[in-house]
Amino acid sequence: PIVASLNGVTQGGWLDNAKLLEQAGADAIELHIDALPTGARLSGPALEQRTVDMVATVKRAVRIPIAVKLSPFYTSLLNLANQLDRAGAAGLVLFNRFYHPDIDIEALEIISRLSLSNSSDLPLRLRWLALLSGRVQASLAVTGGVHTVFDVVKAVMCGAQGVQMVSALLRRGPGHIAVLRHELTAWLEEHEYESLQQMQGSMSFLKCPDPS
Repeated sequence: PIVASLNGVTQGGWLDNAKLLEQAGADAIELHIDALPTGARLSGPALEQRTVDMVATVKRAVRIPIAVKLSPFYTSLLNLANQLDRAGAAGLVLFNRFYHPDIDIEALEIISRLSLSNSSDLPLRLRWLALLSGRVQASLAVTGGVHTVFDVVKAVMCGAQGVQMVSALLRRGPGHIAVLRHELTAWLEEHEYESLQQMQGSMSFLKCPDPS
């Protein structure tokens, strides 16, 4: 399947480009949400409502599934996830990684930097995968920090139904996918799992004997 990535700003921009991507043959669309408030008058609930309304509007405009790539910077991510569920999101992707500002102190210029991820970025995603698994209708995917077969296993155990990789492939090339598939098959056989689905969500909040 071809999943188109869309990063919009205005609702019209989201709508127009989503329709164009569907017409171009996309099987699904991933909406990148980069909501960075720069004004003091915009409240947290209003910012979240703007996102929910945008997702609902795009969903009504296209027939293909919509996934929403979120940031971790929400005060109540579970509540927002449930709102996006009701708005028609078919998937939630955790989490978007943003360019961070740095400063060239000699030239007095702002520099945007985005470093490649590593496995140390994964635990934040695992926490929220585990908290969301089984508590939303949308499929869950992880992005950011998946490099090794153990990262894949951890993500699936916490509830991931999809695993995205970018930095790992930039470092090792597309052949790394085949390596991970081979290693994952070997790991499942060694630990007597018949399928990924068998262990999916096994380490989630709902499956934990002591959630506290």
